[in-house]
Amino acid sequence: MKITITSKGKCLTDDMDPRFGRCAKFIVYETDSGVFEVFENESAAMPGGAGIQAVQFMISKDVKAVKSGSFGPNAYNTLIAAGIDMYSDTQGKVIEVVNRFKDGKLQKVSEAGTSKKA
Repeated sequence: MKITITSKGKCLTDDMDPRFGRCAKFIVYETDSGVFEVFENESAAMPGGAGIQAVQFMISKDVKAVKSGSFGPNAYNTLIAAGIDMYSDTQGKVIEVVNRFKDGKLQKVSEAGTSKKA
């Protein structure tokens, strides 16, 4: 399964970025193989619509779940419509977030703009 973690850097040992639409980088991680790719968030500097553009990027990479701090209402609704699950996690290194996800220690986000979980 392909998942994305918002990141401040390009390594699994870098801190995750709590912002979704305006994060520095996206790390797309394949949970079965451990292979990952790093992408600059080209929509981060947009004056508006960064979250929706970030969702379009997730769709283009066939991502099934996203881990970030919180999701704005437009990004949230677009992710729901695309069938991409959202998980809130705001602490730690990217690899720690991946491991918490693999261990089933993250819960799905249940509403936009917060870290409320289902």
